[in-house]
Amino acid sequence: MSELWGGGCQGGKTPGASVPPKQTAGPAAQHTYVSEYRVPGMDCPSEEGLIRMVLDGIEPRVLLEFDLPGRQVRVFHGANAAIIKERMLSVGLGATLVKTSPVLEEEVARARDLEETAAQVEAGILKWLLAINGVMFGVEITVGWLAQSTGLIADSLDMFADAAVYGVALYAVGRSVRTKLRAAHFSGWLQLVLALGALAEVGRRLVFGSEPVSGLMMGFGLLALTANVWCLVLISRNRHGGAHMKASWIFSANDVIANLGVILAGALVAWTGSRYPDLIIGVIIGLIVLNGARRILQLRN
Repeated sequence: MSELWGGGCQGGKTPGASVPPKQTAGPAAQHTYVSEYRVPGMDCPSEEGLIRMVLDGIEPRVLLEFDLPGRQVRVFHGANAAIIKERMLSVGLGATLVKTSPVLEEEVARARDLEETAAQVEAGILKWLLAINGVMFGVEITVGWLAQSTGLIADSLDMFADAAVYGVALYAVGRSVRTKLRAAHFSGWLQLVLALGALAEVGRRLVFGSEPVSGLMMGFGLLALTANVWCLVLISRNRHGGAHMKASWIFSANDVIANLGVILAGALVAWTGSRYPDLIIGVIIGLIVLNGARRILQLRN
C-alpha cells in the first residue's frame, strides 16, 4: 500500500495492508476521547499519509497528531474507537493501542489549531505559486511568440498548467484526503492536455518554419528558472502534505529541468545558427510534462 502512496523511505513497505470499506459511526460527541497508538513501521511522511487515508471518512471526523520520530499517533475522536482501531490495525505498520482516555477541551482546541495552521501555511504557499506561475505564463507566452521559440512557448504552457494546478490545489487545502487526490488527478489530466498542445505547436513550427531568437530564449529561460527555483524552495517543506502538494512539487521540479533545457537550446541556437535545438527542446519539455502528468495520475494518496 505504501508503494502506491509513493513513499520512498526505508521501512515504508507494508505488504498485505488493506483499506477497509468506509464505515459510519453512530451519533456521538465529536471529540471526547484520545487514543494513543504506537506505530513501529511509521518512519516517514508516506506512512503518515497512509494513516490519514485509512482514517479519512470516519464520522464523527477525527483529529490527528503525529510524532514521527517517536512513531506515535494520537487520535482525537468520539464514540467510534472500535472503527478507528480496526483501521489502524489494517494499515500493516504494526500499530498497537497504548491507551484511550477522556480528553480535555484544551487539548482538542490545540490539535484543531495545529491542523488549521497547517492548512493556512499550505494555502499561503499555493497562493505564491499561483501568482508566480500566472505572471510567468504571461511573460513567456508573449516573449516566446515574439522570439519564435517553441521552447519558450512550451514552457509557458507548462506555466499555465501549473497555475491552474495550484488553483485546484488551493481549493483542496483543508479538505479530505480523497478530495485532495481528486484535485491532483484533475491537475494531471490538465497537464496531459497542455503537453499535447505544446507538442502540436512544435509540429506546426517544424512544418511552417521558425527563426528563434537565442538571446531572448536564454534571458527569459533564466528568468523562468529563477521563478521555479523559488517555487521549489517555497514548497519543499510541504511536499508530503497530501497528493495535491505532491503534485505541486512534481510540477515545480519538472519546470526547473525544462528551464535549463530552454537556456541550453538558446545557447545552441546561437552557436549553430539552426532552429532545430529550439524544436528539440520543445519536444523534450512536452515529454517531461507528459511524464509529470503520468506520475500524478498514478498517485494514490
